[in-house]
Amino acid sequence: MKLTIALGKYGVTQALHDGSARPDRIAFDFAQVEPITAAMRRMVRTLDFDVCEMAFTTYLCAKALGAPITALPVFVTRNFHQWAAFRTVDGPVKTPKDLEGRTVAVNRGYTVTTGLWVRGILQHEYGVDLDRVTWMATDEEHVATYRAPANVNYNGRGKTPADLLLSGACAAGIGDVKTDSPKIQPLIANAREAGFAWYRKTGIYPINHGVVIKTELLERRPDIAKRLTDAFVAARSAYLKRLDGDDSPAGKSARALREVVGDPFPFGIEPNRKALEAIVRFSVEQRVIPRSYKVEDLFAPGV
Repeated sequence: MKLTIALGKYGVTQALHDGSARPDRIAFDFAQVEPITAAMRRMVRTLDFDVCEMAFTTYLCAKALGAPITALPVFVTRNFHQWAAFRTVDGPVKTPKDLEGRTVAVNRGYTVTTGLWVRGILQHEYGVDLDRVTWMATDEEHVATYRAPANVNYNGRGKTPADLLLSGACAAGIGDVKTDSPKIQPLIANAREAGFAWYRKTGIYPINHGVVIKTELLERRPDIAKRLTDAFVAARSAYLKRLDGDDSPAGKSARALREVVGDPFPFGIEPNRKALEAIVRFSVEQRVIPRSYKVEDLFAPGV
C-alpha cells in the first residue's frame, strides 16, 4: 500500500525519510511542502494527504468542526513555551498581568498551538485574565470554518508580530516573534529554567505537532494505525540512540532536556496524559473548541 505523507524532517523522523525505518507493507510517497504548516492547512481543509503532520491544537479545532481525520499517539515536535512571549523594553508591559486591557499580537492564527500554550501559561501561572486581552492574529486560521471569540481580531494580517510591536500597534506578542531588534525582549525571564520549573510543578511536557491519518482509511484498514505507529517508534528509537554520542550543541541540549523530563520524545497516550489533558482544557478555556474530549477518544483505537 502506498500512502501520501506530509512530514517535516527532524531527528525523530529522519529514519522515515531515509527509509531505514518503514511501516510494515506500506510505502510512503513523501509530499514536499514548505513550510510544513502549509501542509496542515491543506489537510484540514481539503484532505490532500493520507497521513500528515499536524499541530495538535489545529487537530482539536478541526475535529470539533467535523474534519474526518484521526490522530496517532506519536508526537514529532514539542517544547516549553515560556520563551514565546515578548514585550517592548520601553512599552507599558513589564509583567504578564500588564497584558490585561491591551492588544497582543499572535504569530499566525489564534488557534496556533504555541499561542495556546503561552496563553494557558499566562493564565494559570501568572494570573492573566485572557478575556481582558485583545488578541491580534497575523494570519487566518488553518481551519477555515472556525469562528474566534469576540476579543480576537485579524487586523495584523500581512504583518509580523515584530512589526506590530515596534510600531506600537501591539503592546506585546506571543509565538515565534522573529526579530533582531534590541527593543523587543522576552516577557518571562530565564524562560528555559521557567519551563523546567513548570514541568517539575505540573508534570506537563507540552506537545506541539502530532500525526493524523484520514479516518476513511482507518475505517477500511484499522491495522494501518498500528503499523504506522510502530514505524514512528522505530524512527524515534534510532534517533535516541544517535543522541547518546552526539556532541553537537543540539545533542548536548537534548541530553540536558533528558535530565529534566526523561524521555525527550514520549509516544503513546499514558506517558503524555497530563500534556494532552492540559491542551484539551486550555482549548476549551480559550474557546478553540466548544467542549472537552476524553483523551482516548482523540486517537485511533488499538495503538
